[in-house]
Amino acid sequence: MFGIIVGTHGQFAPGIVQSCEMIFGKRDKLKAVTLMPGEGPDDVVAKYEQAIKELGTDKILFFNDLLGGSPYNAACRLVAANENYGIVAGVNLPGLIAMSALQDSDDGSATIADIMEQALAAVKDGAMVSSYESLNVESDDDEL
Repeated sequence: MFGIIVGTHGQFAPGIVQSCEMIFGKRDKLKAVTLMPGEGPDDVVAKYEQAIKELGTDKILFFNDLLGGSPYNAACRLVAANENYGIVAGVNLPGLIAMSALQDSDDGSATIADIMEQALAAVKDGAMVSSYESLNVESDDDEL
């Protein structure tokens, strides 16, 4: 099974992990890492390294909040040194739920590239827009 580290600015990571665990229950291979005010990339790298030790897995998906942000940049430093690590920026709850489900069905054969591809698709599939018009289209099949 692969591990997931959600790395974000502030308390977003613990919050989204908690929300995921409300749906799936306690996740042994899921960790939250935060960048707090006054901390820098070196602090986040140290937190990531501790989370990796605690996860005890060879494959790690870093799920970050913002492309180019400090949590992402810190993850890049670790990914550049390990071919079994990967990053997806733009974490959202649908994506995290999908990756938790994938963890449960993972037999270890998925590559980190496969995992990242599925994570990115789940993030995109979990986002949509609804408008007044789209919610008020009459249909024989739909009832709100």
